[in-house]
Amino acid sequence: MRVSVTRDIFRLAEIFTISRGSRSAAEVLTVTLAAGGLTGRGECVPYARYGETLASVEADITGLPEEFDRAGLQELLPAGAARNAVDCALWDLAAKRDGCRVWQLAALAPPGPEITAFTLSLDGPDAMERQAAKHRHRPLLKIKLGGGEEDVARIEAVRRGAPASRIIVDANEGWTPDLYRALAPVLVRLGVEMVEQPLPAGADEALLEMERSLPVCADESCHDRASLAGLRGKYDLVNIKLDKTGGLTEALALRAAAREAGFGVMVGCMVGSSLAMAPAVLVAQGANFTDLDGPLLLAEDRPSPLRFDASGVHPPEADLWG
Repeated sequence: MRVSVTRDIFRLAEIFTISRGSRSAAEVLTVTLAAGGLTGRGECVPYARYGETLASVEADITGLPEEFDRAGLQELLPAGAARNAVDCALWDLAAKRDGCRVWQLAALAPPGPEITAFTLSLDGPDAMERQAAKHRHRPLLKIKLGGGEEDVARIEAVRRGAPASRIIVDANEGWTPDLYRALAPVLVRLGVEMVEQPLPAGADEALLEMERSLPVCADESCHDRASLAGLRGKYDLVNIKLDKTGGLTEALALRAAAREAGFGVMVGCMVGSSLAMAPAVLVAQGANFTDLDGPLLLAEDRPSPLRFDASGVHPPEADLWG
């Protein structure tokens, strides 16, 4: 089996800002596996927060042996972006070999569309109100927050701009326990349904002692099934991202384990193309929250991109993946 990696850049429709910085393009790695005249593809987005760079992830992928399968890959690479792209490419290749769709290989029910959040970039309240008004037709908005009292003004502005939309928020580890206590009841009053990762991963013990009036979702604190034991009593939901789990194989296993342990499930993404989102649509089936809006943030996408409409994000066509 031949493994090749390319670096691809997709321009964003607008500058995208979170508490850690801004970007104007999505830089991704595309993995192609070739065997028996067939090819399978996967995409990953290396994330500096987890010590990943384009170069380091590419080196991990090109360092793989000539022959391996999906089970062996779980031992060859740790959870993370490198394993994600290769794992998803293996699923794609296997589906082509067997002449079926990936969900059939995985013994999953045929997938349907899922309502996805649309993310509003971090900005001042006035600018975020304008963003919200522009996207007020979307049923679910995800708001990036910065950590501070101005977060309330941001949510109030978004609610003015999009009075009928459901709202979830992402604090990106930017809050303190006192800030959660102060903000949670206000955000609940404004109709916010959940906050992602309010406290820093590894410094979230305070959640054990707090009354969580606003449900809390683990993002940076949850990577794969090994994370779950440390989340009990702290979090109400877990955010499953393929670039954290290391691919579709572990993502499906994490979803099952999380539900069995009593956690709600969110399925999220990094900022990438439709190729990155395609496997995640399978994981998102029946999720409490779906956030697979990466392609909606782009000015350009892959050929045969995912379809988004009033029903949500649709499963991929075979020309794209799976």
